[in-house]
Amino acid sequence: MGGLSLWHWIIIIAVVALAFGKKGKISELMGDVAQGFKAFKKGLQDDERVTTEPKASEPVKSIDHQATDPVAVQSESRKAS
Repeated sequence: MGGLSLWHWIIIIAVVALAFGKKGKISELMGDVAQGFKAFKKGLQDDERVTTEPKASEPVKSIDHQATDPVAVQSESRKAS
């Protein structure tokens, strides 16, 4: 159970070759990942701007409400009982 199979050695050699390669493939890979995160965040910010901006074609709706005195309403309902 303590031994490594052929596939384990192949994976280890591939990781070491990528990490210590001449062209710095790991740094290029991490740069690509960072650019992907930046693009994702920018896309989220663009979506938030689109959803928070009100549409100019819709008229503003207002609700007219006449406030009633809750004490007067209660006293009227007690008088009716």
